[in-house]
Order: sequence, then C-alpha cells, then structure tokens
Amino acid sequence: MPPDEEDSVQDEQDEQVDKTGVGDAEPPSDAARLRAASRAASRDEQRARHRTRRRRMLVLAGVVSVVLVMAMVGAYFRLNGNISRIDVSDMLGDDRPTPSGDVATGPLNILLIGSDVRDGEGNEGYGSGDWEPGQHSDTNILLHISGDRESVTMVSIPRDSMVPAPVDCDADAPEAQWKVKQWNQNFNTGGPGCLIRTIEGNTDIFVNHFAVVDFGGFKDMVDALGGVPACTPVAIDDPKAKFTLSAGRHTLDGEQALGYVRTRYSVGDGSDIGRIKRQQAFMSSVAQKATQSSLLLRPDKLLRFLDAATQSLTTDPEFGVGAMREVANSVKGIGVDKIQFVTVPTEPYVPDPNRVQWAPAADRLWAAIRADGDLATPTPTPSPSDTAPLTVTPDRIDVEVVNNSGVVGLAKQAVEGLRVQGFVDPVSSNGTAVASGVTIEHSPAGAEAARTVAAAFPGATVKVATGMGSRVRVVLGAGAPNVVAVPNRLGKEPIPTPTITSTPSASGNIETRKADADICS
Repeated sequence: MPPDEEDSVQDEQDEQVDKTGVGDAEPPSDAARLRAASRAASRDEQRARHRTRRRRMLVLAGVVSVVLVMAMVGAYFRLNGNISRIDVSDMLGDDRPTPSGDVATGPLNILLIGSDVRDGEGNEGYGSGDWEPGQHSDTNILLHISGDRESVTMVSIPRDSMVPAPVDCDADAPEAQWKVKQWNQNFNTGGPGCLIRTIEGNTDIFVNHFAVVDFGGFKDMVDALGGVPACTPVAIDDPKAKFTLSAGRHTLDGEQALGYVRTRYSVGDGSDIGRIKRQQAFMSSVAQKATQSSLLLRPDKLLRFLDAATQSLTTDPEFGVGAMREVANSVKGIGVDKIQFVTVPTEPYVPDPNRVQWAPAADRLWAAIRADGDLATPTPTPSPSDTAPLTVTPDRIDVEVVNNSGVVGLAKQAVEGLRVQGFVDPVSSNGTAVASGVTIEHSPAGAEAARTVAAAFPGATVKVATGMGSRVRVVLGAGAPNVVAVPNRLGKEPIPTPTITSTPSASGNIETRKADADICS
C-alpha cells in the first residue's frame, strides 16, 4: 500500500478512536502522538509541494503562450516586412471593369508576374547580357479563384502576344488610341500597372491584386520545398538558359528549376508556347509536392517556404501577408484536382511570324472567367438588344466604324449599310488592334444612341469608353455580322447586299491541364 494511503487509513483509525471513546481510560502513547504529528507534517509538506508545482506549471504555460504569441507576431512582421509594395492605382485609369469580389467573397483575380530582372542577389549571371534595359515579364499568369472557392484556374499569357496597349502606358489614353505591341514590353515600360491596364482593357476582367517574383525568389521557394520533381522526355542542353538535363525524371533544386522553366530554344519548336507548357507541368509538380509534404501542417517548413517566397516579392499595398492568409484560408479545401492551367489561345501574327496574336477562342476564355463559369462550357456573351423601344433615331447619331477584323473593306461596307438607314455621314477607318465580333463604345451620356447602333449589329457587345463625346464607335472584329435594319430606321432604300463577310477563325482551341496530372504528360 502506498505511503499516502497508509497515512489516510491510520488517520481514519485515529478519528474512529476519538469518536467511540475507546482509550478514554488510557490516553494515546507518546509514540502514537509523534506518529500523528509526523503524518500531519508530511501532509502539509505534500500540499505545499503540489501548490508549488501547480504555480510553476501555470507560470510555464503563461510563458509558453507569451513566447508563441511573440513568435507569431514576429513571424508576421518579418514576412510582411519582406514584401516590397508598389501603388499602381494612378496608372489604371478611370474606366476599369467592375470588381467581381474581394479576398473573402466572390471571384478573385490575381496577376502573377515573373520578372527577368538581372539586378539583386540571386538574379545575376543569367542570359547573354544583351537584353534591353529594365525588366520584362517573361511569365504572366492570371490566377482566377472561383466565387464558391471550389476551383482555381491559372491562365498563362504568352510573352510574345501582340495586343493593343496604351502608348507609353498613359492611363488617360482612350482605348481607341492604343497601339499593338508585344505583351512583355508593357512591364518594361510601365511595370505591373501597365500590365494590369492592358489586360483589363483587352478582357474586361477586373484584377484585384498583383504579385511580382524574380529569379532569386523562385529559386529560394523551390529550395524551401526540398526540391521539386520534373520530367523531360528528351535531353536538354540550353546554353542561353545555362542549363543541361538528361531525359527522364529528376528532382531539381532551385538553381536547376530556374534553368528548366527558362529553357526555350533548345527544346521542341523553341517557342514560348512550348516553354509555357513546361512551366505549367512544373507548377503542377510544385502543387503536388506541397500537398504530399504536408507543408501546411509543418510550421517550420511553412515558415521557411513563406520566408523564401516573401523576400523577393512585390505586391500592391493591399496584398500583404494578412490578405494572403485570408486567400489561403478560403482555398484550403481545394485539392490539386481542382486546379487547372490554361494558355490563352493564339494564332500567327501575320506582320511578324516570330510573334502571336490572340485567337478568337480567347474571347470564350475571357468570357468564362468574367462569368466565373466552366471553361468547357463558357457562358455566352448576351446580346445587348432588348424589346424596349429605341429612343434615338439614326439621324441624331454620329457613328465611327473601325475595322479590326483583318478583312479589307468590311468597315466601308458597314458604313454604307448605316448610311441608307439615316445615320448621318458615318465614317470608317482601319484599326491596328486584334478583335473579334462587334463592340459598340459610347460615352456615359450616349447609352441610348448606342442601343440604336447596336440594333444594326446582332450580338454586339456594348461598353462605356472614355473620350467619346457624342460619338458612337463601332469596332468590327473577326466574325463580325453584316449590318441589318434597325427598327426605327429612316428612309426605305434597301441595305446594299453584302459582298464581304468576316468569318471567325476556328483556330485556337482552349486546352486545360489539371494540377494532378502526371508531370511527364
């Protein structure tokens, strides 16, 4: 029997003696009194030790809690302090698309930019050195998180895409004055603000945040994961990327991974599209590795990864560690099977065979992103026509028709179809942009006039544009319909029979890759 139990039994016996009166005639012996006093002292000592241990445990728990809180606060400020921030709001113009959500609710669009800057730790020594001054965005990804937080779509935009962009990245330049230029020149000229302005103007998709990472940051993130598997069906020897790799599966460290995703000219057809496919396969592998390594369940690994990720990161002022944590929490239930990669569909750019332009299928891609829908069955763009009577007659509307279809004479033909219906002196011009369908642009005050013009072009998209005044602009793209009669037309002269037709190109299908696909596929 343990000592504590023996003392308890003896105490009970002593108390029983007192209660029954046994021993009244014979007082307890000195030995019994000493034994009772010793047990009482022992109990007091044990109670004191117990109280001391409990106080120590409470103090220790308090200290641990304070240390943990301090560590969390310290980590937060360290990570947040790692991030560089740029306010680009003054470069985005006043005619931005309508926001579709925020970090907590609704669809979320984040522009991820890979910079090829050669300055700074970890960025030196890449390429031959005969690049243009400044930075280029060799990797451009629009990350779209669905409003229900059930899927993620990552859209790669080819760096060699020829798209309309504001000249000198002027935020006040109306889109009608934009000039076609190579995509990655926008970052070189005006940084992330110019890129966002360009993508919003060409897609009508609101960009909530942006993040820029350089060579050094990419390498550090791969190393923080302990390396990332990659697979190549052929051996790679690319002097420009300073990278060699035998065929097969490999686990690449940061330096090797950077060479792999930069490799272009010595593999396949040497195109940027081929490089994008390898980058998407590598990003799939990163997602798989982060999941398999239980990154989110290992605070030490997670902190090391986040520290590496934030040290070379530049974002907008609102996209700090706190906002990133909210985004991460909102998508933590999404598995790699719900992450997909897609490249903007392209076709050859006729003036320069080394460049590409967005194919008509790109319109379906952007429509699906705007509608937060499925890429396989995107929601079609609704026709702006309605059953409400038109309130502005053609003779009160100043119309300009711009030909961005690539079909010579299409704008002049449209002008004649408008003229016989009473539109006064419509004018035509040849644009330099790449477009599909028909877009009707108008000032805020010209909405009713634009409805009348849109009635002549079934299925047209109507939008507000800056600098329009009283004029309504019609932009004809590939697949634009021919002019039809508007309900409130003037005169009875028939519309000339069309001799020119612009048919949409069938090229540029939307192809997706799931993040859980085999990295060798």
